[in-house]
Amino acid sequence: MHFLDQAKIFVRSGAGGPGAVSFRREKFIEYGGPNGGNGGKGGDIVFVAVPGLNTLIDFRYTQHFRAPRGHGGAGSNMTGAGGDDLVIQVPIGTQVLSEDKEEVLADFTEIGEKVVFLRGGDGGRGNASYKTSTNRTPRQHGTGWPYEEMWVWLRLKLLADAGLVGLPNAGKSTFINAVTNAQAKVGEYAFTTTRPQLGVVRHKHNEFVVADIPGLIEGASEGAGIGDRFLGHIERCRVLLHLIDANDADVAESYRIVRDELEAYGGGLTDKPVVVALNKIDTLDDELIAALSAELEAESGAEVIPISGAAGTGVDWVLDRLLEAIGPKGGKVSDDDEGEDAIEWSPI
Repeated sequence: MHFLDQAKIFVRSGAGGPGAVSFRREKFIEYGGPNGGNGGKGGDIVFVAVPGLNTLIDFRYTQHFRAPRGHGGAGSNMTGAGGDDLVIQVPIGTQVLSEDKEEVLADFTEIGEKVVFLRGGDGGRGNASYKTSTNRTPRQHGTGWPYEEMWVWLRLKLLADAGLVGLPNAGKSTFINAVTNAQAKVGEYAFTTTRPQLGVVRHKHNEFVVADIPGLIEGASEGAGIGDRFLGHIERCRVLLHLIDANDADVAESYRIVRDELEAYGGGLTDKPVVVALNKIDTLDDELIAALSAELEAESGAEVIPISGAAGTGVDWVLDRLLEAIGPKGGKVSDDDEGEDAIEWSPI
């Protein structure tokens, strides 16, 4: 399935049905009077967040959504049938933006969250409702209230607890494959990751979700490389894991480049807790690892964890730090098959 995190769609609610103009025609009743019923209400446009979706690809092929209008009223004071609501299913983490992308109109962060986005028009009044003591045979009726319509943007921001950042080839894909059930592409060239990847970590009877995004290079905020368009997927993360390749010529400079791009992007990314890890230490000796770690600590001001995603060295240490930063998630504890405590989370 192709990944798509932005889509522009057109939505229109249903117009209200017209009211009826009708008069009673019954035997032996000389003056029956008006009995036209009201029109039915038009259908609403409803967005609902559902599990099992992690892309907006369906909206590339279906871009127009129109709810049915209400049916007209009828004689014998019969109200017209209302139009069915049009329910649009979106992945969790989807935002609905105005056409100019300046305003967030709806934000879906929980399973089953539902928003009536555009309300259908009310049905028009039938002539029976216009009857008064001085107007015994009204012939006017309402045509029904009009629909609402607009173009909107859908933007998907994946929900994850921890986000991986770093330069291309920092070993992010190898790390997420090692600690989660993901199967990210790994290669000895830059930008093997071309779209965000989610994985579930199970560590010490806890579960949390990790998001891997394409690597950042200098100038990403200005469009260099793949750019910074995927950084929105880690805006909701509670902690960032910054991986630095131990084989880089200057590990401090590698750290600065990514931090500068996060700051240029904004979104509060530089305010999030960060775990710094020096990756690929299986290719270096202990003395060089210590020197590079010290250099990186001086630049970042944070504890540096030497790891090897490929060999598994230091991985548990990193996961411990991520769990500490994520904190309690409000999960429900239950007993698993072996009698140990496990935590059940809502699926992402």
